[in-house]
Amino acid sequence: MVSYLQIEKLTKSFGDRVLFEDITFGVYEGDKIGIVARNGDGKSTFLNILTGREDYDSGNVVYRNGLRVGYLEQLPPFSHDMTALEYATPGPRHENDPAWNGADLARQMLTQFRIADPSMPMGRLSGGQAKRVALAKVLLSEPDMLILDEPTNHLDIDMIEWLENYLSRQRVTLLMVTHDRYFLDKVCTRIIEIDRRQIFSYDGNYDYYLRRRSERMEAMGAELAKVRNLLRTELEWMRRQPQARGSKAKYRIDNFHQLEDRSRVDLSSRDVALDVKSSYIGSKIFEAHGVSKAFGDKVILREWNYTFARYEKVGIVGDNGAGKSTFIKLILGLMQPDSGHFDVGQTVRWGYYSQEGMTDFDESKKVIDAVREIAEVVRIDDKTTVTASAFLSRFLFTPETQQKYIARLSGGERRRLYLATVLMRSPNFLVLDEPTNDLDIMTLAVLEDYLASFRGCVIVVSHDRFFLDRIVDHLFVFKGDGDVKDFPGDYSTYRHCVAMEEKERKASEKSSSAAENRDATSGNTWRKKDECRRLSFKERREMEELEKRIESLTSERQRLETDLSSGSLDSDAIVAAGTRVGEVIAELDEAELRYLELLEIEDQNS
Repeated sequence: MVSYLQIEKLTKSFGDRVLFEDITFGVYEGDKIGIVARNGDGKSTFLNILTGREDYDSGNVVYRNGLRVGYLEQLPPFSHDMTALEYATPGPRHENDPAWNGADLARQMLTQFRIADPSMPMGRLSGGQAKRVALAKVLLSEPDMLILDEPTNHLDIDMIEWLENYLSRQRVTLLMVTHDRYFLDKVCTRIIEIDRRQIFSYDGNYDYYLRRRSERMEAMGAELAKVRNLLRTELEWMRRQPQARGSKAKYRIDNFHQLEDRSRVDLSSRDVALDVKSSYIGSKIFEAHGVSKAFGDKVILREWNYTFARYEKVGIVGDNGAGKSTFIKLILGLMQPDSGHFDVGQTVRWGYYSQEGMTDFDESKKVIDAVREIAEVVRIDDKTTVTASAFLSRFLFTPETQQKYIARLSGGERRRLYLATVLMRSPNFLVLDEPTNDLDIMTLAVLEDYLASFRGCVIVVSHDRFFLDRIVDHLFVFKGDGDVKDFPGDYSTYRHCVAMEEKERKASEKSSSAAENRDATSGNTWRKKDECRRLSFKERREMEELEKRIESLTSERQRLETDLSSGSLDSDAIVAAGTRVGEVIAELDEAELRYLELLEIEDQNS
């Protein structure tokens, strides 16, 4: 293997806080490595060290001589007056290469990245457009090794999938930080986790890493239990034998202090505790009646009608600029429709998590003061309230961090603080606009679990496909020109259907009846559900739960029938058992029917 980069005994700290200590690993030609860690454990600092933007305490960072490294920053720097074409155009490969035309290559790449006007100044581009131009610049430089810091942030899903496929196909050496789990799973062949000042390396994709990490945590827990048991024994000896602490017993004393150090390992989850209950939500949520909205010739909605149901969870997808954010502002009443209206239920309490909300904090305030301005006490549920400080601790803000000024918080800390201020009001209808940016994978998993069991409604705009698959029941697909389709399923099912339709469309174009076929089906955008459906993440989990439920109900019915035929029950017990048998049979029929529905979908696509 050709070594590209060697990191040896690298240590970095800020004051008395150590991020990582004596970490050692190598990057070799063809490696595709994903780095994962909780926010604050040093991912971005680590990349800044590798790219020479930040110093370190001790150790060595050694690149292969002559290695060309391309670095994509989270927020790439650029001159606002420079055009996209000027920014992306690479320098010549060789000084005297008359055939070289970097501008043509850049123009082609920018077209592929959907930059319609390469002459547009960088300062006038959206965040997503600027990120795409920066990505084009890095790829066109043809580096030997790519270092990418959150490459999927601010990209729409189509661009994420393009980049995912590109990096999967290319024999490129890659080191990246990303929270996009599908991206990690498809692209990476190795996962490195920074945890408790150390690194743990796993040769495999993200799915393999999750399984091995779970095993590691179980092993650490078992080992820690043994250490603490042994420590108790040594502590008893230390207390019992003060007169024995001569040179003869020195090894026992040294052993005791070593055990003390090992026993201090923190195996707590260090995860955000999202246990805030929603407010009661009535049967009437809200209705849209003939809502239309346009900006000049650009139509966002055209005569849109919809009635939201209780506990409905919907994802919003579509190209950047299709009107997703405008749609959200219309629903929340932050923008008025051109025609039509919304009828909102009286019990609806909105919780809005927006991109703009991140900038609404007064940076001169301390974290605790900003939260206390909203509420001194936070209701967790009908029986539990906590102080503002205790509530912040559930979002991983220590007493020391709560005294920090907001201006000094990291991007991930701001996200957590913002999420806390949204949830502390106990909303029952959450509207989330790109909630996954800058949140670490562990916090994302907790947020997903919270939303999956949330007793209210959810609308979420996200480019995180894993997040959408776990949360939503269906999608609003913004097709452009005011066309919004309601797709019955999660994002992966939607992409599967779109791919099948595209495949059939290409096949039909080869036949003479292609035009007639298209005319006959023009009014039906989606194929029938049962022709392209795959089980979603939630449905697969539902099948597993149904199997357990059917087994449990079957056992309960057999036990009740045995009791009824035993002759040992009194009259009241016979009535109760007979009533319960009827309930169990009804529940069993319902569970088996649903299981068969899911099984039929699975069989059709197997």
